[in-house]
Amino acid sequence: MNVMTEEQNNTALAEGVNIIKGHVKHLSATPGVYRMLDESGDVLYVGKAKSLKSRVASYTNPNGVSYRIARMIAETRDMMFVHTHTEAEALLLESNLIKKLKPKYNILLRDDKSFPYVLITEDHDFPLLTKHRGAQKIKGSYFGPFANAGAVNRTIGFLQKAFMIRNCSDNVFAGRARPCLQYHIKRCTAPCVGYVSKEEYAEQIRHVKEFMSGESRAIQDEYAAKMQAASDALDYEQAAKYRDRIKAMAALQGRQDIHIQGLKDCDVVCLVRKEGRACIQVFFFRAGQNYGNKAYFPRHSDDDPDGDILASFLAQFYESRPVPPDILVNMMPSEHTLLEDAFNSRQDTMRKVSITTAQRGKKRRVIDFVLKNCEDALDRELLRVTSEKKIMDALVDLFELENVPSRIEVYDNSHVSGTNMVGAMVVAGPDGFQKNAYRKFNIRSADASDDYGMMREVIMRRFSRAIKEGHSKEKGIWPDLLLIDGGLGQLNAVHEVLEDLNIADDLVVVAIAKGVDRHAGRERFFMKGRDEFTLPPNDAVMHYLQRLRDEAHRYAIGVHRARRDKEMKGSALDHIPGVGGKRKKALLLYFGSVKNVETAALADLKKVEGISDSLAEIIYGYFHEN
Repeated sequence: MNVMTEEQNNTALAEGVNIIKGHVKHLSATPGVYRMLDESGDVLYVGKAKSLKSRVASYTNPNGVSYRIARMIAETRDMMFVHTHTEAEALLLESNLIKKLKPKYNILLRDDKSFPYVLITEDHDFPLLTKHRGAQKIKGSYFGPFANAGAVNRTIGFLQKAFMIRNCSDNVFAGRARPCLQYHIKRCTAPCVGYVSKEEYAEQIRHVKEFMSGESRAIQDEYAAKMQAASDALDYEQAAKYRDRIKAMAALQGRQDIHIQGLKDCDVVCLVRKEGRACIQVFFFRAGQNYGNKAYFPRHSDDDPDGDILASFLAQFYESRPVPPDILVNMMPSEHTLLEDAFNSRQDTMRKVSITTAQRGKKRRVIDFVLKNCEDALDRELLRVTSEKKIMDALVDLFELENVPSRIEVYDNSHVSGTNMVGAMVVAGPDGFQKNAYRKFNIRSADASDDYGMMREVIMRRFSRAIKEGHSKEKGIWPDLLLIDGGLGQLNAVHEVLEDLNIADDLVVVAIAKGVDRHAGRERFFMKGRDEFTLPPNDAVMHYLQRLRDEAHRYAIGVHRARRDKEMKGSALDHIPGVGGKRKKALLLYFGSVKNVETAALADLKKVEGISDSLAEIIYGYFHEN
């Protein structure tokens, strides 16, 4: 590890200041975004400014700045600029670039997965109730966001019990000849077989939308009146149905931890900081209903003020998400007025956005509730980090590493009788599994019976590409430790590849093999130049390594199954000359299934739009040539 002397640090700092001064000469006092680049061209920092000239010029006087800023200036070797019309535009662009480039000196929201929604489609006579994640391109009504898939799945389950809306795909709906299980367990009114009219089903859909829009009291009152009317008419079976639907609605509302009267569409965002870590908890309220919560642990420096952390989080969090009209916080973020201007300038903002806090009343009660959850989440995270740190320190001693590993790559292969061979790489570090860094490899050249050859191919493809793209430890994408699922044979196969690439001395490789009778807890470890060794069954490091190995195994099996399922779902139509995606779709829409295409008469094949007489004969001949 290279440690710079004080003289070298001062020289680098002076060089960085001179480079920044050179750029200041050509800047104007207009709003914009600037990027600071290192000698490799990688982005160190992204910032926004009301006046680019003034803001960038502030870096030319490093006296009195924090150690972090001084280090950033010392590493700066170039800058890039984008001028914007307003400071609000600059803030939006800044948050977009931070999320995209992940500069090491910026406050960073590390978990950026999209949230699921409840979707009621509008492109069918009998709309579908389903879960949706991602871009909202399907025509329909979206309700959310929900904090996680579990929350949205539970909500859909209760909605089916209360309103009996179908959840089958349009293809399944079109192919039904009799009601499915959902009808028999009273979760669907079976519109697929005409048990309910279009008008009656539309009434069901109206009730769902009203309920999800906050009109739950009105719906419950309506169902209660119908239940009483059915009971008065001695139709106890119908009355029981309405009773069960009212109970389902009440159960859905009862699962919410907190319900505040008058809190409509609002996100409650609270920040707590302790022992150098910050936790930000977000609770989602829509139409007065609690849609769940999620905790975030953004990357930041010790000298970043709480207001800056919260402001940067909000800008990045809402960069690709709809912003609710109310954002309730436990402390005002830095430049909150600018944040509001930026959110209100977005095209997808339907209502004016305001960021507020409260010291008393109903809103203060919900802030205190979220703060308690935030503190608990941070305490759990600190315990996890402490435990992980002890394990990481133990790994240094166990595997004779130079430093605490920041990136551990774990490899496993999966296949069934030599078919659909895949390799998998999972990545872990001090903050847990880095799922966005996982990689899969479709094994192409290795022999189906050669497990060592499969591992050679995976490692060769991983590191030959890394070398070609100039990966390094400094960029954070070069592993400190390779963990291989296998024994001495796999270890030797990996080392052969690394030696061919001249990087064997740059990597520590450990193979982990199951013990006698493949018994978990008796794993054996293999390293080059060391005798085989093991660890006590109850050792925390043993459990950690098992968890890494098991995650690689889980991911490899998942990748293999996905590839196998994709192959199995491929149909005979894929192999018929002249039948591409469009014609395949036309055949399936006309006949309903591949089996029906196989048994179709030639005259019927000719009736399909886009299928010429000559192609119909080819298709017919393909299935009847014997």
